[in-house]
Amino acid sequence: MKEKVFLITGGSSGMGLAMAKKFAIEGSYVVITGRNRERLEKAKEDVQQFNGQVLSISMDVREPDQVQKTVCQTLERFGRIDGLINNAAGNFLVRAEELSINGWNSVVDIVLNGTWYCSQAVAKEWIKEGFKGSIVNIIATYAWTGCPGVVHSAAAKAGVLAMSKSLAVEWGRNYGIRVNCIAPGFVEDTGGAKKLIPDKQTFEQVVKMIPNKRFARSAEIADVAYFLLSPQAEYINGEVITVDAGASLGQGLF
Repeated sequence: MKEKVFLITGGSSGMGLAMAKKFAIEGSYVVITGRNRERLEKAKEDVQQFNGQVLSISMDVREPDQVQKTVCQTLERFGRIDGLINNAAGNFLVRAEELSINGWNSVVDIVLNGTWYCSQAVAKEWIKEGFKGSIVNIIATYAWTGCPGVVHSAAAKAGVLAMSKSLAVEWGRNYGIRVNCIAPGFVEDTGGAKKLIPDKQTFEQVVKMIPNKRFARSAEIADVAYFLLSPQAEYINGEVITVDAGASLGQGLF
């Protein structure tokens, strides 16, 4: 994985930043994107402690032109892209009947459309060059179970799951491109957890439902992403690795 190039959307904080650090530590070159330039620069400084080959690009995944420009800038800097992690997301708690059209469109645009724009833009370069790249999409366990309070995110993540499996077969068969997903449970110190866990009481209730009695660490998600993009996982395609300590499997009686 040394000197390979990985593009990570939503890479300025949380899981995205942890992934960037993991890849940098292992000697990979990293491109991180996000909408907040200040946070991006701070993240770049953090990652550069481990590897100086870091490129930060201010980008909104909802804008196809910006996505294409990011791909071009990455190729200009490093000459290649070996893997893509679609980590950028948006979410907030809301009753379905109170969800605004703008709120729905914003989350679907970031999660579903943004993942597609990035995947297609990078894959087109791979197809043109005959390169067998790999994509990892970050979803959630409620992509297949649904979840009250996050209907917008659940619908978008379900779309990403269906997209990933479709592309895994189509692009895998035709071009050797792999597409897999990670479905994290609650992850500590992330924007998503802070938005979905509004107070201490809710936090304690949620932790009780997790067999390991704790949230995942961002570094644990990064380890799984690293594995899926590594040569050791080259026969894994169209799969979802759930990282939630078994919380989504139900409580049972014992």
